[in-house]
Amino acid sequence: MNKKEMAAKLAKKTAISQAKAAEVINALFDSRPGHGIIAVELDAGRKVTIPGFGTFTTRKRKARTGTNPSTGDKMEIPARNYPHFKAGKTLRERVSE
Repeated sequence: MNKKEMAAKLAKKTAISQAKAAEVINALFDSRPGHGIIAVELDAGRKVTIPGFGTFTTRKRKARTGTNPSTGDKMEIPARNYPHFKAGKTLRERVSE
């Protein structure tokens, strides 16, 4: 399912226009700096929990030494934060059935 299909289903389920549904989806999931609610919260180091669905958090990956696959040279890969999602119990159980 892509964003357009999701907006159509949201519009049908909630009796709002597809344009308004797309606006809601963008307000939640937009990844541009300062836009999407979830991304803004993760940028601030906070977690977003949706009971029954799951939790969005950030995790820190340590700096490490890697190998350039084309040259075989060793290189330092810097530490960085990355987004992480953990499915809630209800979602996990529903998908596993």
